Amino acid sequence: MIARICGLLVYKSPTYVIVDAHGVGYRVFVPLTTFYELPDAGQPVTLNIHTHVKQDAINLFGFYASEERDIFQLLLAVNGIGPKLAVNILSGIAAGDLLRAVSQGNLKRLVTIPGIGRKMAERIILELKDRVLKLGAQEMMERRLIKDSAPDILMEDALSALVNLGYK
Repeated sequence: MIARICGLLVYKSPTYVIVDAHGVGYRVFVPLTTFYELPDAGQPVTLNIHTHVKQDAINLFGFYASEERDIFQLLLAVNGIGPKLAVNILSGIAAGDLLRAVSQGNLKRLVTIPGIGRKMAERIILELKDRVLKLGAQEMMERRLIKDSAPDILMEDALSALVNLGYK
């Protein structure tokens, strides 16, 4: 399985990027949080990868931080959440906020994520609460994943809304 890709960023969009690694272009689906961290096209980039294999396709999902990939893999363990929805969830909420919402059982915060209804939010809390607490979510949130800048959060929300409406 592919776990990490290093190469030149050839193409960049809010939903996926193309990374040229020694002459091979890999299409990697990314959440908005990773998109914000990426350099301009033509610059070197390193992404932590989750390889998802189906009967008819092999898809790569890339993350700037390995912790974000770990949270993505946690989301995949929830019944009814596939990789595309997990990326959508991480695009709609910062990883630290997601961990906090799950550990505190904050249903209202999870329902604000595009594509997540009340039943799915309840299922996420039910199935992940113990795992999140076991991982030491508080330490992860304090260390790396929480952004305190309000303008960044507003910008992320605005971009997320536009992408979910179909704009590139």
